[in-house]
Amino acid sequence: MPRPRSLTTRQIAAAALAVIDRDGLPALSMRTVAAELDRRTMALYRYVEDREELECLVVDLALGPVLDRATRAPAAPSPRTRLLTLLDLMREAVGAHPGILPLAVRHHGNCLPALRWREQLLEALADAGLDAPQRAAALHALVSYVIGELELEHHAAAAPAGPLVPETFPLLSAALAARAATDPARAFTDGARTVLDGLGLGLT
Repeated sequence: MPRPRSLTTRQIAAAALAVIDRDGLPALSMRTVAAELDRRTMALYRYVEDREELECLVVDLALGPVLDRATRAPAAPSPRTRLLTLLDLMREAVGAHPGILPLAVRHHGNCLPALRWREQLLEALADAGLDAPQRAAALHALVSYVIGELELEHHAAAAPAGPLVPETFPLLSAALAARAATDPARAFTDGARTVLDGLGLGLT
């Protein structure tokens, strides 16, 4: 009987990503990924130590294009434009695979593309004249904005909302209606600009 062909960790990550895209993150397991590859579950342990490593591989594969495109892009004319570009690229990467968002949050501290994305944010913040403490605070604000906005766009929107009485919550009703009428990409960029304005990066 011929020996089964060898796998690569990239093939395993691609199979895991296919499971998440098709069936959602709760469906991810070593068993479902093995089935996607037409292998026995135990065969995967020759390449991947455990579920945690599998998740990291998925995040690396899904977010890798962020770093690739950021590296290839022409130099932006200002730190603000660079920051907006980096934020938009992350939205695009997660938007292509919304199910990975919880994994990206969980593994942001040991996923190389996420680490390098944050390093590029810090470089732009440094070029804007922020000192180390200011950069740390600004980075936290920007990453928190991206996570929260993507959660609202891809997950919270799927949850049924309770009744909202305009007479009781007039401002909130108007705000939610305006947001619902805005293209998600435009809403994301508008919010990012507001955050940058609050960080004093409106003109840099």
